[in-house]
Amino acid sequence: MFYPGEAGALAAAVDAYLAAAEPEPAETALPKALIVPHAGFVYSGPVAASAYRRIAPLRDRIRRVVLLGPSHRVPFRGIAATRADAYASPLGTVMIDRAAVDRALAVPGVGILDEAHGPEHSLEVHLPFLQRTLGSFSLVPLVVGAAPPETVAAVLEALWDGPETLIVVSTDLSHYHDYETAQRIDGTTAAAIRNFDVQGIGDDQACGRVPLKGLLHLARKRGMRISEVDRRNSGDTAGSRDRVVGYGSWVLYEADDIRPRDESDTEAVDLSAHGDTLLAIARGAIGHGLRGGGSPEPGAHEDALRAPCATFVTLKRHGTLRGCIGSILAHRPLGDDVAHNAYGAAFSDPRFPRLDESEIEGLHAHISVLSAPSPIVFASEEDLLAKIRPGTDGLVLRHGHYRGVFLPAVWKQLKTPEAFLTRLKLKAGLPADYWSADIVMEHFTATTPAEGAVGERE
Repeated sequence: MFYPGEAGALAAAVDAYLAAAEPEPAETALPKALIVPHAGFVYSGPVAASAYRRIAPLRDRIRRVVLLGPSHRVPFRGIAATRADAYASPLGTVMIDRAAVDRALAVPGVGILDEAHGPEHSLEVHLPFLQRTLGSFSLVPLVVGAAPPETVAAVLEALWDGPETLIVVSTDLSHYHDYETAQRIDGTTAAAIRNFDVQGIGDDQACGRVPLKGLLHLARKRGMRISEVDRRNSGDTAGSRDRVVGYGSWVLYEADDIRPRDESDTEAVDLSAHGDTLLAIARGAIGHGLRGGGSPEPGAHEDALRAPCATFVTLKRHGTLRGCIGSILAHRPLGDDVAHNAYGAAFSDPRFPRLDESEIEGLHAHISVLSAPSPIVFASEEDLLAKIRPGTDGLVLRHGHYRGVFLPAVWKQLKTPEAFLTRLKLKAGLPADYWSADIVMEHFTATTPAEGAVGERE
């Protein structure tokens, strides 16, 4: 139903999808986890291949795959393992790692439910891609029913192990909207995934939202990095555009395997030497929007601007804020991130109307390049205030669906940690005097390689 039933035809189809996918960047670390779609191969195969191409270098390294997907046919609570000894595809049999399954069964909420595995496609459709990219490996298949993200995260943590284990979460995105509506919904979902925002993924945004949220919950706790490698829908691959299903692929890396960009990185790249280029990219993106163009497409940048970086672009007109959009986590090349955020600051900041040509006079752009955020461990609000570094730290506040970010530049207006934190709470939508032990705080630093008038031309 989902792929060719004859081994030769199936192998040829998978190999063709893999060959057509973008190769893994040479400078990128090896993946620890994938988020991949699970529809019929003619629909989602090209998108899934975009992620599976990234694990080709792991063929002699991966020995176990922990595979989680949603239950489409059997409703149940918890997470279902199976008594079966193996899964099979036309390409052969993959043995189940019974010892690892037993470890999963020790987690509350996990049990045996063979009925959930028999008719379920969300796991089985990934076998051919795994078999063609990894060769010999064992499988830990888990069908996820109604379960909190914390339960999924607990299972993943129990099975995480070392570089010999790959985590794969299976999910499609929005279902059966028109093409434009699907793009809008899937864009919102992609932003939540990029920011490890579990609360930002609603029930209608991803059929595999439960295992997806569990992975994101744990990935954020472990300080992982994530990269979106492909996002399309069935209207782009093999179907009509009046009723589409969305697909996306993401790759996650261990914190130790892909080093966060920090001050030493920016010095190594010498971003100050590329300030004029970055400012020109920002001007170009804004000019493109003023001429009626949409969000910028990825560009061809010089080597120094290809490394993944998180940036913010702040626009001010005659010294007054006119827009500010940015990325907290590095997930695309520096040049592309600046272009995307410059366009967003001009045309997508919900606090302001779209920038008009008449506003170019007096408009200045300020580009910040961020280090990766790291958690602040604190016992109380007083302890947190003592650990904030005035003039240096940018802060990210998360509490349920509340979220606020201040760049280090805000210290120019708010001089004390108390004032900085109070205003950050208000920005997140919390009362100024609110406190909870469940508040999560992260800090980061920023460099400023470029700032200047938007209206100037080289």
